[in-house]
Amino acid sequence: MGATIDNIATKDKANLDVFSEVLQTLAETDKNLLVVTSDSRGSGKLVPFGQKYPKQIVEVGIAEQHLVGMAAGLASSGKKVFAVSPACFLAARALEQIKNDVAYSDNPVKLIGISAGVSYGALGSTHHSLHDFAVMRAINNLTVVAPADNFETAEAISQAAATDSPFYIRFGKKVMPLLSETNTKFEFGKGRVIKEGKDIVIIATGEAVYPALQAAEQLATENIHAAVISMHTIKPLDTELIAQYAQQCKAIITVEEHSVYGGLGEACASFLLQNQLTKPFKIIGLPDEYTVSGSQNEIFNHYGISGIGIKNEALKLLNNQ
Repeated sequence: MGATIDNIATKDKANLDVFSEVLQTLAETDKNLLVVTSDSRGSGKLVPFGQKYPKQIVEVGIAEQHLVGMAAGLASSGKKVFAVSPACFLAARALEQIKNDVAYSDNPVKLIGISAGVSYGALGSTHHSLHDFAVMRAINNLTVVAPADNFETAEAISQAAATDSPFYIRFGKKVMPLLSETNTKFEFGKGRVIKEGKDIVIIATGEAVYPALQAAEQLATENIHAAVISMHTIKPLDTELIAQYAQQCKAIITVEEHSVYGGLGEACASFLLQNQLTKPFKIIGLPDEYTVSGSQNEIFNHYGISGIGIKNEALKLLNNQ
């Protein structure tokens, strides 16, 4: 990262704030960088961007299909386009345009799904995005990313902007701590080891990485050494790192703010089973039901996406292996 972007990720902020600040930094020297939004300038933290660069932001209103189609057209003409919309709508209403106009047509749009997972909390299942990993993974020529903290966010946005490939990058809304001061290398398709361990590995993504780290810290008080991996790139998956920790640990847990169907957990399970790397294994995510309403923390706690919830599942796996 450059020095300016480095400074953006030095204190705890919502990842969306970091996203906006990095875009402003990039737009200062790159007039080809454009942001297209679907009435999400405020929720996407893009008001400062619009004030500084009014000629580099396009508002299409609540019209997600139009958003993606326009973004694809702009990208095909040489613009560096970030298309920003709530993940629940971007990954449903505009799926055909993502599949055909962006991925199939190889237009290097950076699709930014904001307020992802259960960030919208009490608005309920209509506004929860628990299917986006599943559908985006199934589309060829699309990199799928869920940064865990400010560092990963700054790196993901700055590196994605420098590529000529389509991306889907999702963000939640909560303030996130910096998870590691030692492992400061970020590369798409390569998981980031947040904590080393030999007894069990917890592979998590996005805002579920922090509860995974909390679980590892709680397990350490019982002399159980849990490794924690931030699998920020869901596709392509870092199968080499998964294989390494599957071989050195006794059990595996995956954690995600997504349905237990079609996301990180099933991607890991498929790889492990097909390569005869079976170990006691548990997917922690949202079950096949309409989720309860509440704040993100309340929903996380209800479904066990918490330090104590993950810890308890780890103890079950280790005791029953």
